[in-house]
Amino acid sequence: MALLSLSEVNTFIDQYHILEGVDLAVGEGEIVALLGRNGAGKTTTLKTILGLTPAASGTIEFRGQSLTNRRPYEIAAGGIGYVPEHRAIFRDLTVEENLRIAEREKGDYAKRKDMILSLFPDLARLIELPGTKLSGGQQQMLAVGRALVPDNDLLLIDEPSEGLAPILIQQMMEAIKELSSDTTVLLVEQNFIVASRLASTYVIIEEGKSVHAGAMADLVDDDETIMRFLGAA
Repeated sequence: MALLSLSEVNTFIDQYHILEGVDLAVGEGEIVALLGRNGAGKTTTLKTILGLTPAASGTIEFRGQSLTNRRPYEIAAGGIGYVPEHRAIFRDLTVEENLRIAEREKGDYAKRKDMILSLFPDLARLIELPGTKLSGGQQQMLAVGRALVPDNDLLLIDEPSEGLAPILIQQMMEAIKELSSDTTVLLVEQNFIVASRLASTYVIIEEGKSVHAGAMADLVDDDETIMRFLGAA
């Protein structure tokens, strides 16, 4: 049984039909990349899983339990963490305050502090600085670190490499690989090179529909599919 599965998911935002039949499965311990052009529906898929843009039809199951009609806080409490595209840290709070405020249960931060700071050594050095003093890459590290504070079985990460310098992209990739030894990851990533080096499997979304899926190792050698759905080889 997949840890997370979506079947024929349709989502509307106001009058707009954004997802028009998304199917995907994420196995426990995998890193799965959700790929597609800008506007294909990748971010909406993550938000639909979380209940932020509720599905109008279809099924979403996590550990075999339906997420349909559950509130976002209930879904998060069930063990799903989210790193949004634009980081959304609390800029007036310090790094440590940002991490502490992410606790789901008292003591979460204390239990995971060493692990988070070992993944992101920059955060240890900047622990007392406010978010306003962090670079874009450091804010992204903090956003991921914050999602690791609670005991999550699944992380949804939206565009972790966006806007980062190459050296920070490499650091982020290494951190995601390391954390995936304990946590399953569903990753939206526009940078195909980054996605191909992180994920073992992929799902491509085109105009709100899942149109292709399989092993990332096969996609890397499939120039025709890359050009057709992603626009680059």
